[in-house]
Parts: sequence; structure tokens; C-alpha cells
Amino acid sequence: MRGGLASAHARGLLQASTAPPDPLWTAVEADVFLTLEHSGRTRAIDRNRVLSYFTGMAIRPIITLPDPLLRKVSQPIERVDDDLRRLMDDMLETMYAAPGIGLAAVQLGVPRRLLVIDVAEDEEERQPFCLVNPEIVALGDGMRLHEEGCLSIPDVRVEIERPASLTVRYTDREGVRKELEASGLLATAIQHEINHLDGKLIIDFLSSLKRDMVVRKFKKQARATEAL
Repeated sequence: MRGGLASAHARGLLQASTAPPDPLWTAVEADVFLTLEHSGRTRAIDRNRVLSYFTGMAIRPIITLPDPLLRKVSQPIERVDDDLRRLMDDMLETMYAAPGIGLAAVQLGVPRRLLVIDVAEDEEERQPFCLVNPEIVALGDGMRLHEEGCLSIPDVRVEIERPASLTVRYTDREGVRKELEASGLLATAIQHEINHLDGKLIIDFLSSLKRDMVVRKFKKQARATEAL
């Protein structure tokens, strides 16, 4: 892959909502929805692509706010076996199809400490990572500001400053314990997905007022869906 995972960048398009404007929501749109000047694009954790790279694997539904499972702390995985590898494959298939560059098992309704990531550019070779029981063991001194999105909170983007580099210890899909040094977008994506495993979401980086507005919007949407 050209340039390596750490130097790869994600691109996402803001999708226009078809729902009627919500006065409560528009009050925070200017701060939460950010577009890049001239291009009309955002640089988000959840990249906007419509390609699926695996066949014969299941695309599973992704749970969204306000599902309470998103706030649950995921439990450690005891062993890597064929069932877990099938879950990894389903997660990758779901992530690519969504589309996104990272996904935690809890986003598929499985609160276990597993995440998948691929920050390769569209034209680059696929480079998926499957991290079982990931643990950040070191953080770099520098910081990196990045606009992040979340497949479980559609159409919301939040600028978040995180450490620009890290070392993560994890078990791979073959059951081998490893350490990975990551920087740039890869480091951001790892921190984002580990947040999911700990029940933390990108909206937690907003003020309490803005966070509550986002939650109320998604609760309203959920009630409208249930009423259909």
C-alpha cells in the first residue's frame, strides 16, 4: 500500500437529510457538520464509499443511537476461534459496505472487545487490521485534530483532537499477541474504535448542550420509525 497505513487519509461526503428541518437540530449544525473548503468534502472516520470487497460473508445491521448497547463496556475475548474469525469477516464486509474505515463489534450488537480497521485510500490495496482485546500501551506527545464520523451516529461529524501516535497491544486473527506503532489517521481510528469498546461516542467530545441535542434528534427519529 503506497505510503503505509499511518499516512493514509479518509474522505467522506456529507449526505443531505430528507427529513424536515428540526429547529433544535439546526442550532448545532454549524458546529457539528463541517465541510472542507472548496471540495465540499469532509475528512471523517467513516468514509463514504459504496463498494463491498468480500463475497460469501454477511453484511450485518449496524446499531445506531439511541441504542443503549452503544454505552455498554465490551467484555474481553477469551480465545480466537473460527466463530470469532467469521465475526471478523462479517465486520469487515459490513464496514466496507457501510462504508467506513473502522468498526467495533458492539456496533453490530456484540459487546466484545474486537475491532476492525482499514484506512487505505480507495486506489490502494486493502490493508485490514483485526484487533482482539486491543490495549493502548503508549501515547505520543503530539496531538492531531481530525473530523470524525460514526456509523452508529449517521451524518454527524465532530472535530476531535487526539494523540497523533500510539502503540497498541492486541491479539490478531490467528491468536498471536502483537504490538503495533501507529500514527496519523490509523492512530485516530484505533482510538475512536477503542472508545466504542468502552462505551464512549464522538458526541461525548461535544458540550453537554450539543450532545443532548444530538441525542434528542436520534430519539425522535427512533420514535418515528417505531410508529411506522
